[in-house]
Amino acid sequence: MAIRIRALTEADNAAWDRFVHATPEATFFHRAGWRRVIEQAFGHSTHYALAEQDGCITGVLPLARMRTRLFGDALISTPFCVYGGPVAATPEAAAALADHAQDVMRAHAVPSLEFRRLHAPDPGWGERPALHVTFRRAITGNADADMKAIPRKQRAMVRKAIQNSLTSVTNSDTATLHRVYAESVHSLGTPVFAARYFHLLAETFADAHDVTTVLHEATPIASVLNFHFRDEVLPYYGGGTAAARRLAGNDFMYWEVMRRAGAERGARLFDFGRSKTGTGAHDFKCNWGFTPQPLHYCYQLREGAVLAEHNPANPKYRLMIAAWRRLPLRLANLLGPPIVRGLG
Repeated sequence: MAIRIRALTEADNAAWDRFVHATPEATFFHRAGWRRVIEQAFGHSTHYALAEQDGCITGVLPLARMRTRLFGDALISTPFCVYGGPVAATPEAAAALADHAQDVMRAHAVPSLEFRRLHAPDPGWGERPALHVTFRRAITGNADADMKAIPRKQRAMVRKAIQNSLTSVTNSDTATLHRVYAESVHSLGTPVFAARYFHLLAETFADAHDVTTVLHEATPIASVLNFHFRDEVLPYYGGGTAAARRLAGNDFMYWEVMRRAGAERGARLFDFGRSKTGTGAHDFKCNWGFTPQPLHYCYQLREGAVLAEHNPANPKYRLMIAAWRRLPLRLANLLGPPIVRGLG
């Protein structure tokens, strides 16, 4: 039978997610719930589509349009996510979904279309310069073995944190997470997400998230929102206060995520997430013994369009970052959410 491409409906969500869980190339960021989160947290339009053949789903395409005055207009699979692009059971379904995405781009006169590929680039597509890499490594679920797998200097930092009498809790406390995260990103000169975004993620992925928070003398000093998918754990939005940097709180936090996910959820792969090359976050993950893995952010452009670039290394953005750091935290928290909706 011919392949049929149609829009995702609410009634399709469970079948979509079953397909995602069963398809090796799919990731947590292909789950149907991201459509609701992107629409409600940021007000962006979505164009999630699925391929059907003989009444069965044979492919899925998460796709959303990011359109803001400050940062331009693009179709992305998927914004606010590190991985994306269509995934399918057959080459024919994959090709049909890619063609559909380009049809959407033309129909809505969007300047660019981007697929955020984890595994391989799309043949014949342009590919962004290698700005980002990801870090993924197997874990055993045995705390002693996983601790020994951490390189010696980084292992010493984790032990230092333990000696500092740090403790951790794992729950769904996105309010505490947001307070810590807001302070952390402000120190980096980055606008913060609205607290509602974290709440929506926890609500939408109730079965597949938790929040790990590090305490020093009962005070939260570091916190991270983790996603769980198949046998993977993905610490995604995290940060620490000045006290965390002094007490090795971030080192302890990621160790606790690794230890708890392996022992309590059966995780066997730790996805440390995306970082920009040449940054402190990149070096931090390398210190844990993770090997950078290239990401393939592939694109198509309408005739005459130029690919948007939002690289913080750009001198224009350096000035903005320096100015943002000088804002009072309360003011930065008010101004940040309308800006960051265009930085997915």
